[in-house]
Amino acid sequence: MSGIVVPVDGLAERVSPPVNGSERESLRGHLDFHRATLLAKCAGLTTEQLRTKSSPPSALSLLGLVRHMAEVERAWFRRTFAGEEIGLVWSPEGDFQVAYDAARADAREAFAVWQAEVAHARRIEAAAASLDETAWSPRWEAEVSLRAIMLHLIHDYARHNGHADLLREGVDGAVGV
Repeated sequence: MSGIVVPVDGLAERVSPPVNGSERESLRGHLDFHRATLLAKCAGLTTEQLRTKSSPPSALSLLGLVRHMAEVERAWFRRTFAGEEIGLVWSPEGDFQVAYDAARADAREAFAVWQAEVAHARRIEAAAASLDETAWSPRWEAEVSLRAIMLHLIHDYARHNGHADLLREGVDGAVGV
């Protein structure tokens, strides 16, 4: 498949986070802003462009970042916070680097899975009574709050959106997307 990947299901609109909302509104707003930023970095590109790797030996690509963030959303919201006993999508043994290898990945599937995981995460976050609710994190070997999970995801998206800036510029010269 080499057609244009079209943003779908509400992630395309990038809305600035609130500047004086509640703590929860602010966290939710920043997380959604970064989710939409990753999508904006990928918008309008062909599958081949989305698969373009940064530079050897790295396997990093925009499509790999989308796949990786689907795993991150799934791991933190569904597996850790909601306690769902499910595997990861592309890296069943928990090796998040596997998701980066997007050489033969289907772009439509990757975006659909990522958007489904974002939708699950939003439902889980909305259902929690408080940001102080906790769940056991095997990764951190500690009880972690929903607040800490949301902050971690904001940090992860922000870091990877920096990578996406460079990847997109390398693909077609676009900056400031």
